[in-house]
Amino acid sequence: MVKLAACQYAIDLIETWDAYAHHLTTLVGEAARQGAELALLPEYAAMVLAGQLDAGSRSDLHGSIASIQPLIPRWVELCAEIAANHNILFSPGSAPVLDTDGKYRNRAFLFGPQGLIGVQDKQIMTRFEREKWFIAAGVHGLRTFETPIGKLGILICYDNEFPILARNLAEDGADLILAPSCTDTLAGSYRVRIGAQARALENQIAVLASPTAGSAPWSHAMDENKGRAALYVPPDYGMPPSGVFAESPKEDVASSSWLVTEIDLEEVIRLRKEGQVATRRDWPEQFLDHAPESAARRAAR
Repeated sequence: MVKLAACQYAIDLIETWDAYAHHLTTLVGEAARQGAELALLPEYAAMVLAGQLDAGSRSDLHGSIASIQPLIPRWVELCAEIAANHNILFSPGSAPVLDTDGKYRNRAFLFGPQGLIGVQDKQIMTRFEREKWFIAAGVHGLRTFETPIGKLGILICYDNEFPILARNLAEDGADLILAPSCTDTLAGSYRVRIGAQARALENQIAVLASPTAGSAPWSHAMDENKGRAALYVPPDYGMPPSGVFAESPKEDVASSSWLVTEIDLEEVIRLRKEGQVATRRDWPEQFLDHAPESAARRAAR
């Protein structure tokens, strides 16, 4: 059994570094006290750092990500310290990071008690990221991470809506996908949810989702946020018929809260051999020639 914690994370205005460090340390401490072995925060959770900027900078779409860059190394150090102090796996979500080629990338981090385990860049960018925020897609592909609770992968928000990405992680041995997200409409939150549930079904794996939540009128980038923290599994023997193993009760919250749930991932893995269906095994069959026969082909027979 493994106990997982996914945060429904409010984008609060926190105006000093000390207040932010206290906020993050206290928040993750709450999950650790509930026995969580892994704690997940959402996509762009690091944008809360922009609250430490002056009002003009933090409300500027492009200026805010440029201005928080000096805080990112300190943020990484804080996250590593939190994971070590609580002896847990900690993914603090993602941050827009200025890369060596001069482009910003949406980068998620994963820490363990011994420090940084690895990072994962978002692979496919939304229209907002491409056309307005000018954040570039990752160039290093997908990665899997060996951890004490099993092999993990990370798909950031929109990436969960593309089947081949999750399939690549599954084929590389991931049994749990972390799905940090940031969506500003119910439609967006449902797109991520539907995608995450489909990926759990197709690959017979578990997907842990953590969204941003609430309103942040001080931030042009993060002003509206909707979504539910959840753990999704294949709807099969021993699992909920809905495929929703656990879920926070509503999309709109005023303050951050944890969804903490315990699951035996071996029971999810067992379904690949003993389930009602074998979607993971049968995946290649969809690439056979199933195209409808055209009138011309029928006539030629």
